[in-house]
Amino acid sequence: MRREYALDALLDYGVEAANADRDVPNPRRRELDEQIRDARAELHRQAARYGGEALLNEEAQRPTMRGFKIAHGRLSAQIREALNRLIRLQTRRAKTPARVPVADVTEGPVIKLAPERKHLTNLLKMVAYQVESELAASVRPHYRRAHDEGRTLVQSMLASTADLQATEAELKVTITPLSSAHKTRVLQNLCEELNGVNAMFPGTRLRLRYAVKGPG
Repeated sequence: MRREYALDALLDYGVEAANADRDVPNPRRRELDEQIRDARAELHRQAARYGGEALLNEEAQRPTMRGFKIAHGRLSAQIREALNRLIRLQTRRAKTPARVPVADVTEGPVIKLAPERKHLTNLLKMVAYQVESELAASVRPHYRRAHDEGRTLVQSMLASTADLQATEAELKVTITPLSSAHKTRVLQNLCEELNGVNAMFPGTRLRLRYAVKGPG
């Protein structure tokens, strides 16, 4: 997020020199980890094909293992190639340090934001993450795929448009329905749970009330 959207720079343009010798995770090792996962998956696929062919082998046609190997020589070669690729990648990873100086993976001078504002932005990020985590936990009982998609769903809720209506006692937030009826029901359940908290809008005596916009 810092790299793609320059979030930190939204609050402060002031920077100062940072320790160029500070060690960070080596991105090259991370790339090798991904390649190793792909190579291992390919090896498993080829081995599964070989096992399937062995299971379905017609003994009347190929009664010996030698005959089976000759008949499936191409597949055997593919398995050996996949295994050798995996071994080569594992050897390269073993020789690649897990952490390297930040100067080795950074273009240009190594800098950091002025510490005062940086501490504030870090605090806000942690609070925002905690709020998102609490909301994700709240939708879990109502959404079967919450383990995989809970945070994405919460982010969609937070990004939805809404109408605001203030009265003498309340600030009503009426949120636009989500992309599916099921997700909208999850949003409605979350609104009911938040209403039970009886939270006040900061700096006012207005009680927050949440609802989902109905049809029409």
